[in-house]
Amino acid sequence: MDQSIRVAFHNLGCKVNSYETEAMQAELKKRGYIEVPFDEKADVYVVNTCTVTNIADRKSRQMLHRAKSLNPEAAVVAAGCYVQAAGRDLLDDDAVDIIIGNDRKHELPDLIEAWFESRKKQSALDDIGRNKSFEEMPAECSEHTRAFLKIEDGCNQFCSYCLIPYVRGRVRSRTPEDVLKEAERLAEKGYSELVLTGIHISSYGLDFEGDAALKGGYGAPLIDLLRKLDKVPGIRRIRLGSLEPRLITPENAAAFAGIKSLCPHFHLSLQSGCSKTLARMNRKYTAEEFAEKAALLREVFDRPALTTDVIVGFPGETEEEFAETVAFLEKIRFYQTHIFKYSRRKGTAADRMPGQLTEAEKAARSSVLQELNRKNKLLYAESFLGETKEILLETVKEEIDGPVWTGYTPEYLRVKVKIEDGMPGRYVPVTVDKSSLLLTEE
Repeated sequence: MDQSIRVAFHNLGCKVNSYETEAMQAELKKRGYIEVPFDEKADVYVVNTCTVTNIADRKSRQMLHRAKSLNPEAAVVAAGCYVQAAGRDLLDDDAVDIIIGNDRKHELPDLIEAWFESRKKQSALDDIGRNKSFEEMPAECSEHTRAFLKIEDGCNQFCSYCLIPYVRGRVRSRTPEDVLKEAERLAEKGYSELVLTGIHISSYGLDFEGDAALKGGYGAPLIDLLRKLDKVPGIRRIRLGSLEPRLITPENAAAFAGIKSLCPHFHLSLQSGCSKTLARMNRKYTAEEFAEKAALLREVFDRPALTTDVIVGFPGETEEEFAETVAFLEKIRFYQTHIFKYSRRKGTAADRMPGQLTEAEKAARSSVLQELNRKNKLLYAESFLGETKEILLETVKEEIDGPVWTGYTPEYLRVKVKIEDGMPGRYVPVTVDKSSLLLTEE
């Protein structure tokens, strides 16, 4: 390939997508491609798509068409979840030259080269449900001083509103050896905080052969991996991505508490505080059981940051059911609640359910929860006022009276501090007060 080939990337969606985008960037960089911003003229545009909502679908299509408008002669690549959902029909779109499904992203360089040689549309798309192996694509997906490390792909849960098992396939876990190898590489590069990510990391290792997946019960392979990562020189903090509430048993909670580098920050995906709604969602727990899991974590950790997701306006959600969710969130007092308005997805069980709510009803309910989230977040953060917490410095802003650094506590409280000799990656103690707390950034 010509060493002057310019490539531009645009990522949509979750942290897993971000990780995979950086892996594709690394692969093309090895081949001599020059990366440019997406809004500039390039020879290749790569859009890593998302299909979690109708809005994500629309954004994916918009970015593909925008890329072609920036340079009609360029190769426009559609990769990822929206591609997996749309299938080969996407090749009929004049804006798209190459399609790549999930688990085929490592083929990007070869597909681009084939397109330049033939100027014919290229495709790498399989029935992902049949794939049983983890796609090994090391990346360096980082946010300032922390690095994301993908350990798993796929999901076996089949929630009634979700397309992800259909576009990401079944659970496929990265081997502990490969995870540790990447963790050691990241530590050598200076990253001291790792965020373990995947589509359903609570199921990590359940696809391993023999008794490795079952010995010790649900969550045992993940805990074993954490214990190994805890021993990697240079790694001081480990954070977990979204967890299945059922993973939190007395035994697992105690095991988490025994892992020195594990941050007391747990994202337990709730979706609804009403058990009837949860049943329609095909979630595998009740609201009462979820509350027990939150209590278990609070027994073994001092004020752990519990964060969650909630869907408002799910089909059939009555005013009474929504009121149960509001009361539940008031009771649990999460540090942060990510609120989503239900989005119909063709091909899911929820799309066929009666009692679809209007957009206005969803918006009204979302506003109620957004306000509650602001109150709960403030209450949690203020519980640390007057205490000294260690923060990992990330970014700096020059102000009139000197540099102001921002960073995060182990609980993921965002804090600012005035310090002259700061540098990214340095840990410093900070006494938390109202002027130092930064609560507006999600």
